[in-house]
Amino acid sequence: MSRTTPPRSFCGLRHGATDWNRRGLFQGRTDTPLNEDGLRQAHEAVSMLRGIGISRIVASPLVRAARTAEIIADAISVPLTIDAGIIEFDFGSFEGLPVRDLMIKHGVNSATGLVSILPADGENWDAMTERSVRCVSAWLDRHPGDHFLFVCHDAVMQGMANALSGSYFKNSHGTPFRYVRDDAQWRVEQIIT
Repeated sequence: MSRTTPPRSFCGLRHGATDWNRRGLFQGRTDTPLNEDGLRQAHEAVSMLRGIGISRIVASPLVRAARTAEIIADAISVPLTIDAGIIEFDFGSFEGLPVRDLMIKHGVNSATGLVSILPADGENWDAMTERSVRCVSAWLDRHPGDHFLFVCHDAVMQGMANALSGSYFKNSHGTPFRYVRDDAQWRVEQIIT
């Protein structure tokens, strides 16, 4: 059984944009492809990731994340593995609905508020966070000499950030972040090159 806290720092990247993202819809497990903006974002991420020491990429099996990861892995010549442990959150009956409309309807205006209104027919937020952190920890444990990039989804990245650092962060498509462990403290910072 893998640990529940990663042993060291790692990088994360939200997939490039899709048409559903542009329309502001809950996407979850719906397997939508990258749009032209998303493809461009994936290629632009390469310039931010080249030269920072990434030696292995792990991606969600959903096509938007897998394609983003393929573009990056090909460009920086590192191995890519697909792992369902970092697949996007299942939003249940919210999938395909406008995020903003539901937030207004329920009177919430933050990530914490959004988590509080998730439907019971979807995945449990804490369970998603735990599976994602366990997945990352297992990869880091199995490959102690590698520097990892996990290409996944906003909810997965937010869940891990909140579990490790105690807060959510502003996440953008195709923008790499480093989850930094300093002793027992964690922080999430954007990678700027």
